[in-house]
Amino acid sequence: MTKSIQVGSVAVGGGAPVSIQSMCNTRTEDVAATVRQIHALEAAGCEIVRVTVPTREAAEALSEIRAQIHIPLVADIHFDYRLAVEAAARGADAIRINPGNIGGEERVRAVVDACRAHALPIRIGVNGGSLEKELLAKYGRVTPEALVESALGHIRLLERYDFTDICVSVKSSDVRLNLQAYRLLSRTIDYPLHLGVTEAGTPTMGLIKSAVGIGALLCDGIGDTMRVSLTADPVEEIYAAKKILKACGLRSSGVNLISCPTCGRTSYDMIPLVEELERRLENCDKKLTVAVMGCVVNGPGEASAADLGVAGGKGEGLIFRKGKVLYKVPEDKLIDALMQEIAAF
Repeated sequence: MTKSIQVGSVAVGGGAPVSIQSMCNTRTEDVAATVRQIHALEAAGCEIVRVTVPTREAAEALSEIRAQIHIPLVADIHFDYRLAVEAAARGADAIRINPGNIGGEERVRAVVDACRAHALPIRIGVNGGSLEKELLAKYGRVTPEALVESALGHIRLLERYDFTDICVSVKSSDVRLNLQAYRLLSRTIDYPLHLGVTEAGTPTMGLIKSAVGIGALLCDGIGDTMRVSLTADPVEEIYAAKKILKACGLRSSGVNLISCPTCGRTSYDMIPLVEELERRLENCDKKLTVAVMGCVVNGPGEASAADLGVAGGKGEGLIFRKGKVLYKVPEDKLIDALMQEIAAF
């Protein structure tokens, strides 16, 4: 088990539930736009939010942003250690840095002292795209060992100043390399790990890469907090993260919708029905398993573990509960009938 750190009101590590993060794509200096986006992320289920702090004005804006949101706020800092010091004083709940691009050790120490003074953790963010030149020369390319060696060097630098309130990430856009790096790191340290596949891409491919690169680690018990990085509205990252956690059995809130892949026996228009049902159930908090099956041959029987379900036939379908048929419904009434059963369950 990893050690526990506290990011604002959210525990990370130490057996706490895996928390969901995202990052704003607004200009942090634009307080109104940033707060508006964070509220949307909060509503979607984001538990920790990160904002970039590239300027003094962005650092100063953190005070106003912090006062108007409810979830922990992480300041993302590169190059200028003074911005990290200012962010710590302006209400950030954690600081994300790559100690390697902050400057000399005295500058890293200044960040450490500021975080210690305000009881803030530091996330060491190692990225395959910004690995130190000496490590690239040593290994010849980005490798899992190079990413981990970079992370360990940064950890030792913070530990030198007796700072251990640390979370670590070793992200790559290469899914296999990403998995190998995190597995190696998890065997080496007991600090909590922030999971992610960086530059994963659009929701279409990015969700697949993240499901593999993050989900495989979660199923192995590795990872304490996560961000699904998508080229999309950040709210989409939250929905994707929730789906990954649910698929890994780590989140049970909401409806678990299962459906068969269809085959030649399917004699009703099942695919749009499932898509419509998924939309209607998006905000349903009931802990139910709902099945949509393509035919009556494998319907109630194969999905007998489902709380409720539909088994379709030509122009009609069966509504069933725990494998027992309740009644028959015309095809165009199937979703409404199933939603009524869900509401009454």
